[in-house]
Amino acid sequence: MRHGKKFNHLSRKSAHRKAMLSNMACSLIEHKRINTTVAKAKALKKYVEPLVNRSKDDSTHSRRVCFRYLASKDAVTELFREVGPKVGEREGGYTRIIRTGNRMGDNADMCLIELVDFNDLYGNEETKKKTRRSRRGGATSVSKTEAPVAEEAPVAEEAPVAEEAPVAEEAPVAEEAPAAEEAPVAEEAPAAEEAPVAEEAPVAEEAPVAEEAPAAEEAPAAEEAPAAEEAPAAEEASEEDKKED
Repeated sequence: MRHGKKFNHLSRKSAHRKAMLSNMACSLIEHKRINTTVAKAKALKKYVEPLVNRSKDDSTHSRRVCFRYLASKDAVTELFREVGPKVGEREGGYTRIIRTGNRMGDNADMCLIELVDFNDLYGNEETKKKTRRSRRGGATSVSKTEAPVAEEAPVAEEAPVAEEAPVAEEAPVAEEAPAAEEAPVAEEAPAAEEAPVAEEAPVAEEAPVAEEAPAAEEAPAAEEAPAAEEAPAAEEASEEDKKED
């Protein structure tokens, strides 16, 4: 019979159960989150939250009481130095249980148990406040922190003064460059192209007169001819001399 069973014995004797919960509490304080079964997590929640609540008062008596349950100097030091100051403003609910499904093999219901104030992903009050501020950015609020943000916005809106750049867009006046395009007058270069007169260089090509050099070349031939004609005369003279001899 289970009469008077007010807590889960976890199928263990008292000594085994206390040792197991003490070790799990030390692991939770050191690592800030652990994976275990839902039944053990619920038992650990009742075991460790009174210790976290006592860590708010950093006194010798509180340390000794926590050491009685944790039996680890390192865990007690971590509890009073790191965890206690961070949960000082929280009234309770220092841990959170997140179910992660069933375990392969025995199909046990598994979960993740963690310290609420050491989760940076969600559940942080400061993060919630920031999201609310971002959503209410357009509405007026009474808080002093939001008012400066609303005051700074007009300064950013005054930036349109710098948008007077459209005046610079009036620079189409500079687009009067078409007047410069009217410079076809300067395109009268065709007149310069009419300088075929300068192309009368073919007259210089008529310098075949200089090609009269062949006449000069013929001159040697003409000069050689008299020499050839003089040669028979010299031969006739030599023959006459022979006859006289």
